[in-house]
Amino acid sequence: MLANWKPQRNPFTLGVASGNPRPNGVVLWTRLAPDPLAPGGGMPAESVAVEWDLAEDAQFSKGLRSGRSFAIAGEGHSVHVELVDLPPDSHWYYRFRAGDAISAVGRTRTAPAADGSVDRLRLALASCAHYEHGLFVAYRELGEADLDLIVHVGDYIYENAWGVDPVRRFGAPEPMTLEDYRQRHALYKLDPNLQLAHANHPWLFTWDDHEVDNDYAGALGQDRDPEGAFLLRRAAAYQAYYEHLPLSRAQVMQGPWMRLHDRFVWGQLADLHLLDCRQYRSVQPCRPPGQGGSSNLAGCEARLDPNASMLGAAQEAWFYNSLSNSQQRWNLIAQSTLFAPKDGDPGEAEVIWTDGWDGYAANRARMIESMRGKANPVLLGGDVHAHYVANVNADDGSTIASEFCGTSITSQAWPQEKIASELPANPHLLLGDGSRRGYVAFDLRPGQLQADLRVFENVRDRNARGSSLAKFAVNDGKPGPLRS
Repeated sequence: MLANWKPQRNPFTLGVASGNPRPNGVVLWTRLAPDPLAPGGGMPAESVAVEWDLAEDAQFSKGLRSGRSFAIAGEGHSVHVELVDLPPDSHWYYRFRAGDAISAVGRTRTAPAADGSVDRLRLALASCAHYEHGLFVAYRELGEADLDLIVHVGDYIYENAWGVDPVRRFGAPEPMTLEDYRQRHALYKLDPNLQLAHANHPWLFTWDDHEVDNDYAGALGQDRDPEGAFLLRRAAAYQAYYEHLPLSRAQVMQGPWMRLHDRFVWGQLADLHLLDCRQYRSVQPCRPPGQGGSSNLAGCEARLDPNASMLGAAQEAWFYNSLSNSQQRWNLIAQSTLFAPKDGDPGEAEVIWTDGWDGYAANRARMIESMRGKANPVLLGGDVHAHYVANVNADDGSTIASEFCGTSITSQAWPQEKIASELPANPHLLLGDGSRRGYVAFDLRPGQLQADLRVFENVRDRNARGSSLAKFAVNDGKPGPLRS
């Protein structure tokens, strides 16, 4: 342990972040990396002591609190400070110090007390940020926006290069080892727009597939590697994920496993249920021989298997219990992909995508029934690189919940002509648009949720500004989005 380490270069190249806001605290994060793309980040082999400051103002003159934490060598010299004695519904500024070096200043907040009266929650839904496909202009707008919270539902990084006409390059092959994944995360974190969004707001996270490997399911990778080999790769990816995000010590890996699913309460206004749709899921149904990952196909009876699950039995049971115990007016359910069914064939055949909820129809039906009669369930998702707004209907045709699935931050999408051609066969899909990249901004109040589908004309333009594609509202006690 180096108690008085003095860096020769700025060690705070990857910025600062906060996350997991609770009524009594929040997690603060940084990672020491004076040479962030080099092995080890340019750090010594030992762990290093790091000081932190917390105050009510950006000048650190009011309500100053300070403490010491450690940049742990075995965790990539990342720092996770868990504050647990703060007042609810309070706003704070923070920074880190190592030797003479001082980090950028971050801004964060605690959640309101669970029994507190809350008039408003402003949050943004983000997903799918392929580094090569565009510049992170949406993150810049998020950093500048007046928000309480950012919820990221997956594909925070991408492991693979694909698509056409890249605007920038990874500069490294697909990651396989812990050091590889550390470098990929560091490359993302060097982006100033992403640093801005992290510095200005607390975040909540769940993942999808590209944090590890495209279309992986549980212990099976897309390329059907031996289970032991794939779990080693998955463990490396999960470790790097923890090292680069403001997650709590309760989320430190246990063997090849890492718990992400959780529940966050925002006063009497809202419960936010975070689900993990990758780590525990059954393999995709109707896979061609020798193939892993997803398929688009018709006639897949195995998707109706009642034993198949996107969540795994333990997480399913946890979610049903979490939802049943909710006393809040709204239940926001954040998971990684489009939840409502989507027939991909405008003709008579029903074509489903097996990597989404359509491949796990019995699990989805159980989820829908668990939401019946609950207070204002709203599904939040990503993954499909298009804005979708949907009625979530039960088998009897009744609308049980509302859904907003956000388009990608940068990742390329199917042609809009294809998406539009599918809508007539899916009348419960009130909007489907993958023509542009962006995110969704929500303004939640006791009587209504308002959703603004934000888009950017050109994410190759560093000066691009966002606009509203469409706005919807969900009224208290009346499931189903209404165009506003």
